Amino acid sequence: MNSQIKVAIADDHKIFRKGVILSLRSYTNISFVQEAENGDELISGIADAQPDVILMDLRMPMKDGIETTKEISKKYPDIRVLILTMYEDERFVAHLMENGANGYLLKSADPAEIRKAIMEVMARGYYLNNFVNRVLLKKSHTRSKSIPTLSTEIQLNEKEREVIRLLCMEFTAAEIAQKMEISPRTVEAIKDRLMERFGTKNTAGLVFFAVKNNLID
Repeated sequence: MNSQIKVAIADDHKIFRKGVILSLRSYTNISFVQEAENGDELISGIADAQPDVILMDLRMPMKDGIETTKEISKKYPDIRVLILTMYEDERFVAHLMENGANGYLLKSADPAEIRKAIMEVMARGYYLNNFVNRVLLKKSHTRSKSIPTLSTEIQLNEKEREVIRLLCMEFTAAEIAQKMEISPRTVEAIKDRLMERFGTKNTAGLVFFAVKNNLID
């Protein structure tokens, strides 16, 4: 991806914000267009800044990252939200990935991973690192141990199952269309139908739902 990616960062600690911006300065295709100390400040400036990706802290005054992520997913569904937080809590991961976040990073992540996450959410719509994958696997295992999996109740046709399978393998819509010999518009229509059906906000939520509920082999 050669075009400039516009990034916003929301965090109530100015030193941390400046540190992230400085650490990513060497990546010339990433440009920071907005800083905010809380969710209200972030949302009020989005129309002018027009970011492609937001790095979002969770604990902020006035409006926290959870509430802000949900609001952005409704008002600005094309903006990718990457959670960047100190909270290594599985409940936050599951809740946010199902309610509009496109990825979840810990503040211990190095700049190379943050840059990778930004690139991947722009290309694929989501970023799943080892931490999130562990949460997914644990939830899938726990669900299968405690109650019947939803995979026995959810019926998918052949195209729907293949689209989900390829999304989980991190293929883009264009790549999926080529592999399945259908149009990209058809792939997007299938994705939209599945997201509406499962109540997910974006591709990341759909992938999270599919893995958690064992919808793929």
